[in-house]
Amino acid sequence: MNRRTKIAAVAVALLLTAGAAGAATASAPGEDRGGAPREAAALTGAAWLDRDPATRQSVHFSFDAHLAWADRRDPLAATGTFRYAHTVGDETYTAVVEVDCLATGGPSATVTGIVTETNLPGLERKRVGVSVFDDGKRDRLGYSWLASSPLEDEVPPCNAAAPFERTRRGGGDFRVLPWVYEDAAR
Repeated sequence: MNRRTKIAAVAVALLLTAGAAGAATASAPGEDRGGAPREAAALTGAAWLDRDPATRQSVHFSFDAHLAWADRRDPLAATGTFRYAHTVGDETYTAVVEVDCLATGGPSATVTGIVTETNLPGLERKRVGVSVFDDGKRDRLGYSWLASSPLEDEVPPCNAAAPFERTRRGGGDFRVLPWVYEDAAR
């Protein structure tokens, strides 16, 4: 075999090997590169809000909300929970919320859900909403009860106030997975 033929044969073999490796690592729609189910959207993490210590208030939120790839066109199919605790002086009010809607876009997320556990009379079975802005440094958060009482006003799914409060310095590890509405293969 002459030198040109050998070089061409080696080049073709390398291309075939690279193509096979690429095909082996390519993921199908709805799967990550490892073949695990992929999420269409998610909001996870926790943070304390930046409140003046002189007011003797502290507010903590944590999120574990997910939208499966199979449900990517229906944010109302989101699952998970979020929790919050608000301490004022010696009283702490808590709630566990079952997620009923999750919409994310870029570093922002809005999640709503129905309160399933609380120590605040009248709040159980009410829908509340929270928004998050994940800037990677000092996140922001907003909640539906900014201008109205969740005890009196019905919050529609996927609605909350803009993220107007900042997390504590050095705090806020919210992670937003931007919503994938369409097939990646498109």
